Amino acid sequence: MQYRRATTPGATYFFTVVTYNRQRLFATDETIQLLRYAFHRVKQSHPFDIDAIVILPDHLHCLWTMPDGDADFSTRWRLIKTDFSRHCPELYKRRRSLSRYQKKEQAIWQRRFWEHQIRDERDFVRHVDYIHYNPVSHRLVSAPCDWPYSSFHRYVEQGVYSKDWGASEDLDLADGIGEE
Repeated sequence: MQYRRATTPGATYFFTVVTYNRQRLFATDETIQLLRYAFHRVKQSHPFDIDAIVILPDHLHCLWTMPDGDADFSTRWRLIKTDFSRHCPELYKRRRSLSRYQKKEQAIWQRRFWEHQIRDERDFVRHVDYIHYNPVSHRLVSAPCDWPYSSFHRYVEQGVYSKDWGASEDLDLADGIGEE
């Protein structure tokens, strides 16, 4: 069976991208900065807007809005993954000790990614909330404001959230997200 992706030019998409075998590649400030640089470099040649993002130790979630007339998010993800993989010193150290055959077989990223085309404003808000609450859902922090690798802080500055959003109540935001 051939996998088909939604491809509507100019649309907004939710993505989940996972490391191979859930390796904790994004457990340091250094590797997270390298991922940010990869995003930045790719956006220079293949523009898109990042509406929301959270980077967790072994995966990330984000919302992108594609430029008018463009729906090629797959190329952008391939370029981001490749750029990060080339520049990550931890991966380089690990790969130096491998044989040529092992290097070819070593995976850094899960091969595919999950994508969902955002349908309307309500769907957008649900996915933004899901992204920002995700570190709490994974029990990495007790409140979204405590996770530094998230667009949550930008949303607080813009007045979309209060700083204590999601801190005092358990939110069940996963209904239908990632299951369509």
